[in-house]
Amino acid sequence: MLLGLCATVALPAGAQAAAGPRPGAYAFTPGARTVAGAQTTADAEPLDARHTYRSSLPRGGRLYYALRLTAKDTAYAAVTAVPPADATVTATDGIRVSLRDEHDNSCSYSSARFGAGLSPRPVTALGQREAGRTLCQGGGTYYLLVERLDAEGSGAAASAEPWDLEIAPATEPGLARSGPTSPPQAWDSATPEPPAGRSRDRSGGPGFAGARPLGQGVWRTALAPGETRFYKVPLDWGRQLHASAELAGAPGHGYVGGALNLSLYNPVRGYVDDASLGYTGVAKPAALAPLPPVEYANRYAVQAGVTSVRFAGDYYLVVHLSTQLAGTYGQGPFEVTLRVRVDGQAHGGPAYAGSPAPKDLFEVTEQDREAALTGDTGGGDDDRLMRLVAIGGFGSGTALLITLGGWTVTARRTRRRARTRTRAGGR
Repeated sequence: MLLGLCATVALPAGAQAAAGPRPGAYAFTPGARTVAGAQTTADAEPLDARHTYRSSLPRGGRLYYALRLTAKDTAYAAVTAVPPADATVTATDGIRVSLRDEHDNSCSYSSARFGAGLSPRPVTALGQREAGRTLCQGGGTYYLLVERLDAEGSGAAASAEPWDLEIAPATEPGLARSGPTSPPQAWDSATPEPPAGRSRDRSGGPGFAGARPLGQGVWRTALAPGETRFYKVPLDWGRQLHASAELAGAPGHGYVGGALNLSLYNPVRGYVDDASLGYTGVAKPAALAPLPPVEYANRYAVQAGVTSVRFAGDYYLVVHLSTQLAGTYGQGPFEVTLRVRVDGQAHGGPAYAGSPAPKDLFEVTEQDREAALTGDTGGGDDDRLMRLVAIGGFGSGTALLITLGGWTVTARRTRRRARTRTRAGGR
């Protein structure tokens, strides 16, 4: 089943550049709490799954954070490392994340590296403790260990700078009643035809927290080398996502490895899949591998690409253009086309025995579905105004005049109401 979408039109490129962050800049979750990592578990500061945190990871760093868990909750702790925009990195530089028990035994570990693009960008790895499995059972204090992976010989001055961290812990309650403990056996793994038709402008957000809603269709944006943009696709239980990103052609000659990277993360920011492409100036797509429909029982599969599609919620598409593009093909911006297809029949989810943290993490609301159509980021009146300006094709100067005019009208109405109340009080 396919979803029909309406169109939105983005602001002119000049207006976007004036309003948005500099290329490559990551926007952390507003209100994120600052926490310092510890060298030992004894000094580790506690994290609360109701909050997001900021921290810092030095070169060669190996830092601990604490999590207090119940026996029945499955815990996740996503760590996004953000190197400086001018950092020198190798393909194997990155981070490793693990969740560990009180005896420092690993419950799980994962790593994230910069890859062939040789381009500093936000990379995310997930530590988790699964309730009901053989490792790391029982309630108590667990420890999140974050390690920086620096290749030998990559010790340039820029590389030696600390990397910022965003840490997003989450918990998933157990089920109210037991269900199947084996993954679904049959699902359509064929690569479907990508959506066709006119592309519509949809700029991405500068971080997970500001990811721009995206639904089925063909979407267009413009990125500069070194820039990373975030989108989120709401997926109900039973829905199946297919996505690709195409880098438009550009004049010039030469080869850039890992010029474009498209990554997919699940609602707890766990890695699902990624695709990258080498670039010779000819338009070329990078497509994610076929994924199964979202089902709770996927967690019992063996393949990582299946186990990670285990709950409903926002799935994040992250697009990055390598800084290496600039040396061969110029500063851009370069047009990128995203093709998103959502199949499958939506259905109700499992009955949890409690609430996740953060709340509503594994739900898709009618508002989420509407936002995927309109691109509304929840910015209120100013956000709606800017979308109206975009649709009308006005420039940033016109937008400013409209905004100032709106303030003037509001001020006049306020003064008139005040005069009316004064006259009424004098009678």
